[in-house]
Amino acid sequence: MTQENPTPTRREQILQALALMLQEDSGKRITVAALARQVGVSEAALYRHFPSKARMFEGLIAFIEETLFARINRILEEETEAIPRCGRILILVLAFAEKNPGLSRLLGGDALTGETARLRLRIHQLFERLETQFKQILREAELREGRRTSLTVSATANLLLAYAEGQISQYVRSDFRHHPTAHWDDQWRLLSSQLLQDAPQHI
Repeated sequence: MTQENPTPTRREQILQALALMLQEDSGKRITVAALARQVGVSEAALYRHFPSKARMFEGLIAFIEETLFARINRILEEETEAIPRCGRILILVLAFAEKNPGLSRLLGGDALTGETARLRLRIHQLFERLETQFKQILREAELREGRRTSLTVSATANLLLAYAEGQISQYVRSDFRHHPTAHWDDQWRLLSSQLLQDAPQHI
C-alpha cells in the first residue's frame, strides 16, 4: 500500500500496518491488540484515530476505491475506444491487487470473514460500481464505434468482472503465488476478440 506522502500521518501508518498484517497473516483474524503491537502504540492510541476496527477496514476500502477510480477516470480521458478502455481497466485492477496483496484479501472478501456485514457490502458496492463502468463503456461502443457486444451488455460486463474477481481469488487462495497478471496478454487477446462485433447497418 503505497502513499505519495513521504512522511505518513499516524492514521496512514495504522492503515499501512493493517494492510501489511493482512498480507503476512493470511487466513488469520486480525485483532486490535495485534495491530497496536505492529504499529508500536497502545490500543487506546489506535482508537483515538479510529473508533473501531471496522472503521480501519473502511479506511482501506476507501483507499482502494479512491485509487482505482481516479485512475479509471484518467483511462477514460486518454482512451476513446471500448476494447482498450476495458483492457486497461481490467489490468489496472489486477496489477493493483498484485502489488497490494493485503488489499487483495479485502477485494476477495477473505479478510472480512467474521467482520461486520457493512464491510462486505462496501466491497460488493465497489465491484458493482466497476461493473456499471464496464456497462457504460460497452453501451457507448455502439454509438461511438458502431459495434455491439456479442452477448448482452449486462452479460459481457459481468464476464469482465468475473474474470477480475476470479484472478484475485486465485491470488489470495495461492497465498499470493499465482499472480493475477501472469497470463494477461494471452487471456485478454482471446477475451477481447470476442467482446464486440459490428452492429448491423439499417438501410
